[in-house]
Amino acid sequence: MKRRTLLALAASTVLLAACGQSTTTETDTKATDSTATGGSDLLQRINNGGTINVGTEGTYPPFTYHDESGKLTGYDVEVTRAVAEKLGVDVEFKETQWDAMLAGLDSKRFDMVANQVSLTTPERQAKYDKTTAYSWSGAVVLAPTDDNRYSSWEGLKGLRTAQSLSSNYGELAQRYGAEIVPVDGMAQAVQLVKQDRADFTMNDNLAVLDYLKKFPDSGLEIKLTAPASEQTGSGLVLIKGDDAVVAKLDEAMAELQADGTLTKLSEEFFGADISKQK
Repeated sequence: MKRRTLLALAASTVLLAACGQSTTTETDTKATDSTATGGSDLLQRINNGGTINVGTEGTYPPFTYHDESGKLTGYDVEVTRAVAEKLGVDVEFKETQWDAMLAGLDSKRFDMVANQVSLTTPERQAKYDKTTAYSWSGAVVLAPTDDNRYSSWEGLKGLRTAQSLSSNYGELAQRYGAEIVPVDGMAQAVQLVKQDRADFTMNDNLAVLDYLKKFPDSGLEIKLTAPASEQTGSGLVLIKGDDAVVAKLDEAMAELQADGTLTKLSEEFFGADISKQK
């Protein structure tokens, strides 16, 4: 009798263990299936026509700023709105200071960043993903329109350039053998060139295009542009790991490139097409 009782208890224990194992496996399978079919929270919101939250500065014209009516606009902002329209979702912008931009992304205050963030360091590349670039930039040489000495970068040797001593562009100019005329920033550099106290200045392509759009009668023009291999592309930035979302964003970006939207927005804010690598 005692033996039968022990056998019954043992059988019950095995049965319960088996049931428990089966339940756990079934739960795990459901969780795996849910992830596979539904994806991340962000992917589900995109698939269901929800809202995406995007971090941006709001004080960095012409990329992200407020116009005279107070509306948030700028190249990065309007590109993001166009992407959202392609995806069939709403977009809510979260304005954040530049220094807190990536921290806000890390804490999931927003889903992505649209603010000319470049993933140029190994640390950023390991932590974040970037969509297909919607803007390309690199060093350019700005000089008087009637100055024809700029046929090559090597031709900068011996010429005077107005540069901030701590800038990357100052270092680049020195590598080409140019003589540095120290300045505090781009505004002063431009004035020295216009006053013939410097032959040229070197700066970021987008910053120079913005200047030329605002001052079309400056008498200055871009003489040299960095080769494509030295240009940097900026796209929407997300925390690494949501490949399905990046794929959807890339698809929307490709459509905007194909239908001319990116070119149109580029010319609206810069007077030139910055959406293609040249």
